[in-house]
Amino acid sequence: MAIYITDECINCGACEPECPNNAIYEGGFEWAMVDGTNLSGQYELETGVKVDVEAKQAPVDDDVYYIVPDKCTECAGFHEEPQCAAVCPVDCCLPDPDREETEEVLLARKDRLHL
Repeated sequence: MAIYITDECINCGACEPECPNNAIYEGGFEWAMVDGTNLSGQYELETGVKVDVEAKQAPVDDDVYYIVPDKCTECAGFHEEPQCAAVCPVDCCLPDPDREETEEVLLARKDRLHL
């Protein structure tokens, strides 16, 4: 499952540089699939929508840091645990119960993001 950041986030930014997929953004900032990845061309989001990897997308949250689910691999293939959760001083980086995914799915996403 992807990780999400709760509303208890204090906007310290400790999580952002730890993400190997560049899936974490400051609240209110746009994101793109190409950020921190080796992607080019089009990418199909989990919603089934195809986007240009360089196209800026609307922020997932306007107030606190957020994680783009389509880019989150829970650090599978990089670390033994999600690094955002490991460094969060207020424990607000949690597994998203709405996005349960197997290790195989997470590793396949990692491979797709980092050709």
